[in-house]
Amino acid sequence: MSATGLSQAQDKMRAAGVDQAAIDVFSHYYGELEAGATGLIREDTIEPLLEPDRLDAVDVDDEARREALAKTAIIKLNGGLGTSMGMDRAKSLLPVRDGKSFLDLIASQVRLARQATGARLPLVLMNSFRTQSDSLRSLGATPGIQVDGLPLDFLQNREPKLRVDDLTPVDWPADPSLEWCPPGHGDIYTALLSSGVLEKLLDEGFRYASASNSDNLGAVPNARIAGWFAQSGAPYAAELCRRTAADRKGGHLAIRKADGQLILRDTAQTAPEEMDFFTDEHRHPFFHTNNLWWDLEALHQALTERGAVLGLPLIRNRKTVDPTDPTSPEVYQVESAMGAAIEVFDGATAIVVGRDRFLPVKTTNDLLTLRSDAYRLADDGALRLDVDAAPLVDLDPAYFKTMEAFDARFPHGAPSLREATSLTVRGDWTFGADVVVRGAATLDDAGEPSHVADGTVLEG
Repeated sequence: MSATGLSQAQDKMRAAGVDQAAIDVFSHYYGELEAGATGLIREDTIEPLLEPDRLDAVDVDDEARREALAKTAIIKLNGGLGTSMGMDRAKSLLPVRDGKSFLDLIASQVRLARQATGARLPLVLMNSFRTQSDSLRSLGATPGIQVDGLPLDFLQNREPKLRVDDLTPVDWPADPSLEWCPPGHGDIYTALLSSGVLEKLLDEGFRYASASNSDNLGAVPNARIAGWFAQSGAPYAAELCRRTAADRKGGHLAIRKADGQLILRDTAQTAPEEMDFFTDEHRHPFFHTNNLWWDLEALHQALTERGAVLGLPLIRNRKTVDPTDPTSPEVYQVESAMGAAIEVFDGATAIVVGRDRFLPVKTTNDLLTLRSDAYRLADDGALRLDVDAAPLVDLDPAYFKTMEAFDARFPHGAPSLREATSLTVRGDWTFGADVVVRGAATLDDAGEPSHVADGTVLEG
């Protein structure tokens, strides 16, 4: 039955205009899935990574920084819709500060870096079909953002969801769009090659790429890291940060015992009974930021030699075809992680950077913190912590999870969090203007819609 399933899936992808390279990669993973691969990485097969290089301990002279940044392109993963926050368009269009979106701030970061260094610094998005038009319209409104000879984006591929019972592509007439899924952000390599953008970057004289998520405003263009990467001679590098108790769900690098190779392990690749190892910030003390650096020549060589099939580890996600309907058929989504490419390249490395390089927005908790006065907009366009430690925000998901609900309950913007260590909200609370939070403040569920009056000071 699975042989039939592969043929059906390939036909479906061709009919939808999916590039042959993406079909070949999907077929590779289909074979692994059919053979029973789960993608799990067992704890007894790895050693913790304990002593990676640290950016604050390396010496990179000004000339090396300038030369490396002049050959660097900025690539942002921009395929997400922010569905977990109730959005139905590109998450990067969400206003973050002073009415400016992620994309507005990213474009500003790039322009400011160009002005400060003279580097061309092309900005290229990896969009999905659902994010492309709105994102390009927004980015195109930034004067001079596009570099001659290079596009502003390329498209992520898509693949069919597979029925768990027989590995055939699922049919869902109620909403045919739900029959498809992205192949994970590991598809960025296939999409770069098949779109022609990788060769265009090389033709234009670019040697390095700095890739990161568009919802991480900490990953600004950085000449020092570019210089370090160029001096290292490594084909590939990942940025790491020191883990805290708040980072227990993030993926981490480890050393594979079999060959000493650096590898990435994500949550989906960890057996449930081994999650205590995965979440132990002392055993695995550094987390993977998904800020990556590539030698574009080495990447192009690897992709062309392997027919676009880098062989990244499989991530098998088991879901229902309609995420909102638990009674709909169970499916596998076959994915791979962008950061898993670290195991493909001999000599790949990693470096520990400051926490200011990692400011993702995954929930409205994160967004409230970034919108508050605990952060400031720096001269390089980055959001930077303006207090000793970021306050921990925990909003009741029943009332604050979606952007519509969140904005309705903060009609005057974020409260002051400069003096806060934490803000915990339970129940349906709407905040007035000029609210100040100090220490560890908690609002308990009053059992009915409640209001924090203008000018209130909430204290622990």
